[in-house]
Amino acid sequence: MPRYAISDIHGCCKTFEKLLFETLNLQKTDELYLLGDYIDRGPDSKGVIDLIFRLQEEKYNVHCLMGNHEAMMLELSLEGWDRFNWVEQGGRETLQSFGAKHLGEVPDLYWHFFRNLYLVEELDDYLLVHAGFNFKHADFLDDDQSMLWIRNWYRDIKPEVLNGRIIIHGHTPMVRPSIEKMLNADPLLVVDIDAGCVYQNYEGLGHLCAFDLDSKTLVFERNIDFD
Repeated sequence: MPRYAISDIHGCCKTFEKLLFETLNLQKTDELYLLGDYIDRGPDSKGVIDLIFRLQEEKYNVHCLMGNHEAMMLELSLEGWDRFNWVEQGGRETLQSFGAKHLGEVPDLYWHFFRNLYLVEELDDYLLVHAGFNFKHADFLDDDQSMLWIRNWYRDIKPEVLNGRIIIHGHTPMVRPSIEKMLNADPLLVVDIDAGCVYQNYEGLGHLCAFDLDSKTLVFERNIDFD
């Protein structure tokens, strides 16, 4: 019963589907942890969510965290989309995938999905989160904004409060060699699994990464959504 973590799909539905069913050969007995940023920038945000719905309907074990892009979309639906310049941050592609001109045309089913995402998954051996943690905060598990947005936080990690758990996150794209280097660190405290799937035109990026939590191995799927 393998456990996999994947982050930052960003509307790349074809790549996501290939990684799950061809490369990983995902089974219903496996555990799949998705660390947010399903939407924006890529060509088929709606398709990514629909694939997640299909997995849930077919009784796959899927656990979905919130990313900063889902948080932006939710906040903008309440306060107006100019606040975070969401359209220029990939929101235009998201609306197009829904055949929508504005957020009010996105069906309620998808808003329900976004509202019910959570911020952190605490396992016995791992902490799974979208962006990371603020270890300067009195309780690093109680800083919601940081779990969605933080960057440049590694030097503040306090190993003694992790209780032996390893942090797996996304949010900040990294080239494949850098991700692999993180996995070989001693002690192993944190791995960023955002391989910049949607940035296929940037050297070293353009892959969707899955991390096997049990074997501690990485699987990289080249982006095929723009082929």
